[in-house]
Amino acid sequence: MGNCMGSPVVNRSPSSTGISTTTGASKNNSNENGFSGSTGGNSKYSASGSLDEVFPDGQILPTPSLKVFTFAELKAATRNFKPDTVLGEGGFGKVFKGYLDEKTHAPSKIGSGMIVAVKKLNSESMQGFEEWQSEVNFLGRLYHPNLVKLLGYCWEDKELLLVYEFMQKGSLENHLFRRMISTVQPLSWSIRLKIAMGAAKGLAFLHSSEKKIIYRDFKASNILLDGHFNAKLSDFGLAKNGPLAGDSHVTTRVMGTYGYAAPEYVATGHLYVKSDVYGFGVVLLEMLTGLRALDSNRPSGQHNLVDWLKPSLSDRRKLVRIMDQRLEGQYPLKGAALAAQLSLKCLAPEPKNRPGMKEVVESLEQIQAIKFIPKESYRPATPPQPTRRPGQHSSHNRSPLHPAYGGPGANKPHGYPRSPTAVR
Repeated sequence: MGNCMGSPVVNRSPSSTGISTTTGASKNNSNENGFSGSTGGNSKYSASGSLDEVFPDGQILPTPSLKVFTFAELKAATRNFKPDTVLGEGGFGKVFKGYLDEKTHAPSKIGSGMIVAVKKLNSESMQGFEEWQSEVNFLGRLYHPNLVKLLGYCWEDKELLLVYEFMQKGSLENHLFRRMISTVQPLSWSIRLKIAMGAAKGLAFLHSSEKKIIYRDFKASNILLDGHFNAKLSDFGLAKNGPLAGDSHVTTRVMGTYGYAAPEYVATGHLYVKSDVYGFGVVLLEMLTGLRALDSNRPSGQHNLVDWLKPSLSDRRKLVRIMDQRLEGQYPLKGAALAAQLSLKCLAPEPKNRPGMKEVVESLEQIQAIKFIPKESYRPATPPQPTRRPGQHSSHNRSPLHPAYGGPGANKPHGYPRSPTAVR
């Protein structure tokens, strides 16, 4: 990772980073890296989201202000990290469901207090430490209604953990693709637009900041949903500050998830702010079609969703055929056509030809304003979905050498920042 929001680069060795882990009498700990942590009270906000009204447009703090948890506290909050509290798992490690007192953030009894998600680093993952560090540096300073709240962290010996607000509806990925889960109902057109709008506003906030933060891993599994389907971006392990004034891009190692990563970034390592816009276009296409960005189980020529269906986005007759049949035709054709055109613009091969995220938000507002008049009957068009062979599962990789799905916990109903280890 590069410098995060202007803080000094932290050495990879946990013993020499200088992040304070003192949990004694002093309530506020700070250090040479600009971290500050509260060991006796709340972080800069509680999981209740009270700052949504105070800072509706978001804010960026000069230094992280998070509660520093002890390992014993998080062990108690998750019932000793019992297997039945696991929400998800990735290359970073496992994510557990825990309970904390809403006011003090001390461990509370199961079923009382507020629910939190506790991400525990696999002790053997040095690459995971880099992502843990980036997560603290970025989310510890960023606040916006459409970014997942990081409440605090723990660093004791080799134990590295992060504590997030709990997102009741899990990930967008679960709702779009995990059809074997009976409790997940198909998303309606209005809910899909609401989710797209929330995610777009989150990206627009990052891009409009002074450092023009590049998210770098925009995908359906990183969009989490609260109880009202408000979308929030999670997993800032790959986030990076944008180019300096006068520069068009930053050059870095290619990371992220194939199928979502912008072509110029994959080909050259040149990362633009609008590389994120390409990823948004891919997710919007997934929301329109209900199909994964990358699926090697589809017939030849259809593995990559963008390559396969991009030509259909400008043709209304073809668009009707590729729309997610679970919508059952309950959407305004004009709105769907405009959404398809927006996706097409975001997927432009050249970054300069893609819209900015503020423009994307404005376009989504216009689409949301289009009312749907139900028809008397619905006759589904022939779907483009291929027939799968028994036992086949879709593939969805963060890099061509590392599967991001299919491991333990892959079928959990809740999706949380997985931070799968990408190939450096």
